[in-house]
Amino acid sequence: MPAAASRPRTLPTASAARAARMAEIFHALSDPTRLLIFEALRGGEQCVCNLTGILEAQQSRLSFHLKTLKDAGLVNDRREGRWIHYSLDPDALEEVRSALDDLTRAAKSSAAACCRR
Repeated sequence: MPAAASRPRTLPTASAARAARMAEIFHALSDPTRLLIFEALRGGEQCVCNLTGILEAQQSRLSFHLKTLKDAGLVNDRREGRWIHYSLDPDALEEVRSALDDLTRAAKSSAAACCRR
């Protein structure tokens, strides 16, 4: 058997990088509190003080979750005096939508190919 045939198939670097990015995003979205934060930010920018009231959560707990969302690039922050205001990052949401669209197309394509045999 040739040596090349025994090597495992690897993803192109771009695909591996995109998979790592999507894993980071989906990890950030995998917590119910973070999804509630996302829901609260749907209406626009919110100050942490408002989020604590909306979500009935302590500021320290929200800060942890907001940092996770920010580190994943899903929210933007803006300081105004002593308060930090958070908003959804539309570019990151477009990135998620695009990845899900690609997966949907691939799933439909492979399902159709499978059934033709």
